[in-house]
Amino acid sequence: MPPLPLMRRVRQVFPPTTPLDLPAAVAAGLDRLCPALRPGATVAVGVGSRGITSLARLVALVVAGLRERGVKPFLFPAMGSHGGATPEGQVQLLASYGVTEAALGVQIRPSLEVRQVGVSAESVPAFCSVEALAADAIVLLNRVKPHTDFFSPTLGSGLIKMTVVGLGKQAGASAMHDAACRIGHERAIRGIWRVLRDATPLIGGLAVLEDQHHATARVTGVRAADFEAVEPRLLADARALLPLLPFEEIDLLVVDRIGKNISGTGMDTNVINRSVHGYSAALAREGRPAPFIRRIFVRGLTPETHGNGVGIGLADVTTARVVRSLDQQAMAMNALTAMAPQSAKVPLWFADDREALVRTLGALALRQGEEPRVVRIADTLSVTQLEVSAALWPEVEGRAGLEFTGPPRAWTFDADGSLRDEA
Repeated sequence: MPPLPLMRRVRQVFPPTTPLDLPAAVAAGLDRLCPALRPGATVAVGVGSRGITSLARLVALVVAGLRERGVKPFLFPAMGSHGGATPEGQVQLLASYGVTEAALGVQIRPSLEVRQVGVSAESVPAFCSVEALAADAIVLLNRVKPHTDFFSPTLGSGLIKMTVVGLGKQAGASAMHDAACRIGHERAIRGIWRVLRDATPLIGGLAVLEDQHHATARVTGVRAADFEAVEPRLLADARALLPLLPFEEIDLLVVDRIGKNISGTGMDTNVINRSVHGYSAALAREGRPAPFIRRIFVRGLTPETHGNGVGIGLADVTTARVVRSLDQQAMAMNALTAMAPQSAKVPLWFADDREALVRTLGALALRQGEEPRVVRIADTLSVTQLEVSAALWPEVEGRAGLEFTGPPRAWTFDADGSLRDEA
């Protein structure tokens, strides 16, 4: 068996972004949304399960800003079937981001009870949270980014999708995904969204964009009536900010962690160019057939995902440690709601990291004398810092936007076969 290749740390250098004045950005966003609210009105603020940077601070600023404007906010989880589709699980998810009643001084109403408020033009039922419906107004907070299940130049994972899945809870998410299997994601989402726009007290949302360093780049207040006009522009900007892997061909991608806070599919399909539905992801649709990744090895789950390993089915190899950490019930609920049971399939697994690496590299069928092209990342949100094997060093040397940040080094393991450090 050949030895493991030497690795070197590499940094992707992206254009610098101007630090955002977060309080001012949130205040400006609320100024666009709140003029029609009467003093004392109740406002339901929908908060999702994605790993938005500074989520707790953003929510705190929204809550404080609404109170300054004389209204009464409360929070509700807007996350479909995540957290095992239970109120307790969804409260726990929010708590893992620091969003708690005690920390923010605001009530969280986690009920998953919904009411059908109409039927779309495509004959799909539209559901809305009963708690949110009872409020005088609804405001959503969500990150805008390319979707992981389908490609569209005008619709991604943003405020429109959060309206459908977040307001609709588990029932709404299930109805949307069921319809998407028959008529496509974009048609299903837009149809349900238009019903919810007209049948609920949704006044708008705060759209968050993040840069290549996973820092908040922009917060934009968008009125509900303007979602369809504004979101395509936000999506284009988000796609331009999306950090990608800088190589066209990779033999083995080692991913230290996956999770629902990283991506709805555990790993962002826009980064790894694989899809839970078995077709090429957005990069290929846009004319970029790369990266072509022969094997993906997932080493762990994020703490914030609470055992929901949806997306593990995108990997080829994992370890016994990961398999033991999976919450089968939460994973099954999420995968079945999304009509994507293949995303929860457990890949080939080995006793530890060392065995997984050795066995996977040995099964690449490389030509005699050919060195494997190995890349290691912490997760698909964190691709500014990478480790790459010797076969890729020539592609780094002298290339704009890439620089070595450390000397060659060998893989190091603990006595139990676990890698000692992260990418």
